[in-house]
Amino acid sequence: MERGLHFLLLIFSLTLCAQKSPVDTAQVRIPNRYNSVDAQTKPYVIMISTDGFRYDYAKKYNAQNLLKLSAEGVQAKAMIPSYPSITFPNHWSLITGLYPSHHGLIDNFFYDYKRKEFYAMSDKKNAEDGSWYGGIPLWGLAEKQGMISASLMWVGSASDAGGNRPTYYYPYHEKFTPSEKVNKVIDWLKLPMDKRPHFISLYFPEVDGSGHHFGPEAKETEEAVHLVDNAIGELVQKVNHLGLKNVNFVFVSDHGMIKVDSSTPLEIPAILFNKDRFDFFNSQTLLRVVVKNPEEVKSVYKELKAGKTDDYEVYLDKRLPEYLHFGAKDDQYGRIGQILLIPKAPRIFLEKGKKTSVGKHGYNARLVPEMKATFFAWGPEFKSNLVVDEFSNVNVYPLVAEILGLKIEQPIDGKLKVLKQILKEKK
Repeated sequence: MERGLHFLLLIFSLTLCAQKSPVDTAQVRIPNRYNSVDAQTKPYVIMISTDGFRYDYAKKYNAQNLLKLSAEGVQAKAMIPSYPSITFPNHWSLITGLYPSHHGLIDNFFYDYKRKEFYAMSDKKNAEDGSWYGGIPLWGLAEKQGMISASLMWVGSASDAGGNRPTYYYPYHEKFTPSEKVNKVIDWLKLPMDKRPHFISLYFPEVDGSGHHFGPEAKETEEAVHLVDNAIGELVQKVNHLGLKNVNFVFVSDHGMIKVDSSTPLEIPAILFNKDRFDFFNSQTLLRVVVKNPEEVKSVYKELKAGKTDDYEVYLDKRLPEYLHFGAKDDQYGRIGQILLIPKAPRIFLEKGKKTSVGKHGYNARLVPEMKATFFAWGPEFKSNLVVDEFSNVNVYPLVAEILGLKIEQPIDGKLKVLKQILKEKK
């Protein structure tokens, strides 16, 4: 019992370290927005992300509510995160239907050479500046078409990305418990029909936090899975008591988790520390290199290739496997870099004197199964007792848009045909 309480206190004390000002926990409401008459007749979708909820966690840790609800609805064997399998890129891929190279959030931290600015997920100013984010998020699509939306802490939801914030949202913080978040969703669903959100996005960070700090096999991670599972059970029960018609749930995660080899980290090639010639950006599971003189790219690539070990690969951006959608021809914002050093799991790159965590993510999920994410769905719009094969996470966007009756008016990478099979045929 004491260990569990210690774990909960640790998880709920995690905040964005860069925010030095007092945490703003107040809801923001955009005034003078109402559901259209047509929107009031549409289904509801509550889209829930549990950060770091690996594809096998529900069964591994016997998440009873999620197992029961998904068994009654739809379960994917796994969901493939976009590359790299990192939090901000994948949350934005889920909510826009675009690969990271196409929406611009190519990492949690990166430098934009055109803007001459850094983006950092922990910087509140960055996080709420929609000019960093490409694509139209689902809440923006809904609001544009006369449907009220709400969000609890989803990546980018406090920004004006795509032109519209959700009608109801909160600046990011980790002060609310999962149960408190459930109650806020219920409060939204109790609003009058013209003000009630039909699309709600909800985010839980606890499983990712425990996976990083203690590893995917730890008791603390199991406890975090149960914490979220209990919140999902509570949410569904309270929604059912409201008596609303056609409420649908989509449960996803952004990536999985693996215990990394932190005792013998890979050394970053010494040549890259020449700041006059290079910038490099190390997320530990991916090292991106920018060669300042483009004429040196090929020679530097050959030098890095010749000096590498069997524990990592070296790629030119033009030669990265196309299925990753992270190479030169996909880099619409010029943020990735010309050379990529990719360690083989569970190895990581680590600068001397720097620390790492027990668990990490970011690897290619098609080569490292521990990176695979979760997809469950249930509700009146979904078929029952259905298990589907793995699919890429960009396909969630057109699925949700279809349920809500929203018209996608901009190019996306996701395709409705991938998941249309999980929806009941309309009468």
